[in-house]
Amino acid sequence: MPQSSFPSVSLPEDLGYLVIEGVIGAGKTSLARLLTEAVSGRIVLEQFEENPFLERFYENKERWAFQTELTFLASRFQQQKDLGARDLFHRVVISDYAFDKNRIFAHQTLSGDELQLFETLYSIMEPNIPTPDLIVYLQSSPERLMDNIRKRDRAYERSMDPDYIRSLHQAYDHYFRTYRKTPLLIVNAAEIDFVENDRDLNLILRHIADADLDGTTYVDPVVERSE
Repeated sequence: MPQSSFPSVSLPEDLGYLVIEGVIGAGKTSLARLLTEAVSGRIVLEQFEENPFLERFYENKERWAFQTELTFLASRFQQQKDLGARDLFHRVVISDYAFDKNRIFAHQTLSGDELQLFETLYSIMEPNIPTPDLIVYLQSSPERLMDNIRKRDRAYERSMDPDYIRSLHQAYDHYFRTYRKTPLLIVNAAEIDFVENDRDLNLILRHIADADLDGTTYVDPVVERSE
């Protein structure tokens, strides 16, 4: 998108911490970057490439799941616990993940004593994490997620198991279907392209700016485009 045509958007005063969530390949980081530029905010990105166990996890999930999940838990806690501090230069902070994702992934990869230990550590850390003013959940389909993963062609994702993505997709949908902790905007992103299509991006930005900060709102851009 040319810089001259890049949209700008004004967010409500009480929307200071916003999170973009979704399954692997949903476009979380792309939308977080675009939104950050649109509101001149500060971006906080997940440091997944710094996890030394991630590549080994994709090669052998059962062997490396515990190390991978604990490393992510510690990294995300260290990164997010400071988000509540006042930023003198940016009114809005935007992150491409919620701390809650730790539990979603852990319940897909861990069991028994390992899951119990993870839950204990999570329960100790979670109260120290700032609560988002709004979460935007990019709801997609397993087919679109796999297509996006193939297109970005990260070396350690080339052998991504479609069944793992389907399982995560179901877990994310279940989690956010019952989610009540914060205001939630669910966007059906399975058939849109907010990176290449200005209209799709503007539609999402408009809904974020007008989001109901009390409850859950569902948005289907494909339906809105046809109206």
